[in-house]
Amino acid sequence: MFRTQLNISNIIKSGSLINGDSPLKNKAIHGGLSLFISRVRFFVYLFWALLLAAFRLPWLSDDGRRQLIKRWCQRVLPLLRIRVVVSGALPSQTLMLVANHISWVDPWVINSVVPVRFVAKSEVRSYPLIGWLAKQCGVVFIERARRKDAARVAGEGAKVLNEGDCFCVFPEGTTTDGTYVLPFKSSLLQAAVETNVDILPIALRYLSPDGSTNTDVAFIGEMNLWQSLTIILQQPKIEAEIVFLQPISHQGQDRPSLAKAAYDQIVNQLHLPPRAALETLDGPANGEQ
Repeated sequence: MFRTQLNISNIIKSGSLINGDSPLKNKAIHGGLSLFISRVRFFVYLFWALLLAAFRLPWLSDDGRRQLIKRWCQRVLPLLRIRVVVSGALPSQTLMLVANHISWVDPWVINSVVPVRFVAKSEVRSYPLIGWLAKQCGVVFIERARRKDAARVAGEGAKVLNEGDCFCVFPEGTTTDGTYVLPFKSSLLQAAVETNVDILPIALRYLSPDGSTNTDVAFIGEMNLWQSLTIILQQPKIEAEIVFLQPISHQGQDRPSLAKAAYDQIVNQLHLPPRAALETLDGPANGEQ
């Protein structure tokens, strides 16, 4: 009894009960402050990127534009506590890149290693700040609800490849939580067929500090951008693993065979089971679209 009273007395003297504080409350306050600071740092750097995109990017050469985008991505990812780990041979020529899709940060991860032009769903244009920045960086937007829009975007992709830029697409047509890869649609690979450019598959995944798949990075379901950003900033550390696989020759292959070859390489690299196609507005995900 005396020891219990003494311990309570010590706690009261320390001021934790008198001031209404507790370890849990202090931890919550510290976590909230840390999240606020992380958000401020991110948006300050995002605002700086908007200034660069508005006043510097339009006056740069093609190579200067690529290098500026690459440096910006390399600097913004640490603000999201993302460390990029790269393996495989980087492209040394114009190629069409094909990757699995998990999060809105996927393009930044890829661009931090090799600057490329991307395809994004048209909804990205409406994202505050990020949508305008994506447009200035040359992102090609696709209306996924319109099947015929894939032909237009493939034509835009062919133009990008002819100009000497690498062109990257996410043929799943949506994001996953990273524990599976949906079958690839082949429509946008027409750009490679038209320009006689080879395909370079890229395998992406995000890992937690214990080495397990980090599904919190995924941008899925009804989640909005603000919610996703908050969840990412609350992570202690995120490792983004990007693997450049073996190029696939376009010669003698049609779109479905190119899509299947890229899919097989990515799934095998990630050691993930195949997943059935989703029913979507833009058609079946069976490689035949």
